Amino acid sequence: MDYAPLIKEVGRGARGARDLTREQAEQLFGEMLDGQVPDLELGALLIALRVKGESAEEVAGFLAAITARTARLAAPAGPRTVLLPSFNGARKQANLMPLVALLLAREGVPVLIFGRHDFDSRVSPFELLDALDLPASASLADAEQRLAADRLAVLPLQLLNPGLNRLMALRPRLGLRNSSHSLAKLLDPFPAGRGVRVVAVTHPEYLDSMAGALPALTANGGRTLLMRASEGEAYAHLRRKAHLIGFQDGQVAPLHAADTTDLDWPLSPACAPAENADLIRAMLAGREPVPTRIAEQVAALRLLATN
Repeated sequence: MDYAPLIKEVGRGARGARDLTREQAEQLFGEMLDGQVPDLELGALLIALRVKGESAEEVAGFLAAITARTARLAAPAGPRTVLLPSFNGARKQANLMPLVALLLAREGVPVLIFGRHDFDSRVSPFELLDALDLPASASLADAEQRLAADRLAVLPLQLLNPGLNRLMALRPRLGLRNSSHSLAKLLDPFPAGRGVRVVAVTHPEYLDSMAGALPALTANGGRTLLMRASEGEAYAHLRRKAHLIGFQDGQVAPLHAADTTDLDWPLSPACAPAENADLIRAMLAGREPVPTRIAEQVAALRLLATN
């Protein structure tokens, strides 16, 4: 593939850049995932796409390339499996992503947590999961067994898609995120219609680009919850107005009505894995209340998993 013309198209700045076609996007991202793009051209393309932003057609093409290279998992019986991506970790407050997973699993909804961590300034979500006795599986077979038996499994991204993992690992070298960080949230290793993607975005502009891409991605029985992330993690912010948008069968899905006002909910600074784990256990045991926004998110995901 000749990369110079593509760099010229997408690298003209936010106003002058042109979008790639779906076919161009699929071929280009496939070559990125396969390690075929030289470092200079790869860096130029990733930065240019970051400045321009991905169109819905580009997201669809990129995702097709990812799906073709993603390991497949057998879906457990019963409700659809909720997919919780984790790539950031805790910074200033307790990470309650595992609370969402454990509340769903307790109700019989299977959950697969997957991701990677390379932020030196944040507490790794995988250290927190270890503190909760939820270690990452060392193989796909082990994850399948845990999903069937315990309704909850953890997988490193490396086992699901090594090429995507390599692209995400460029963040410390490039100094900022690239397209792979948004697209990794769309990864689904299960048969069509058997997974519920949780697409938690940090920046408001990504709500628009993802909302434009998700109807097509859910047209064949898929389910997705689009939401604002909390410190980049896939759990609802405890104080902000709820922003939960469901997609199913190519349409916006009806979800449980959620409060649209800001809440004065206390944010726990318990970021250390042991303290964070203790807080989650207290909420599960009823010694501490489950935050309202978390309960709303769990209800929305349960609906998407079972409806």
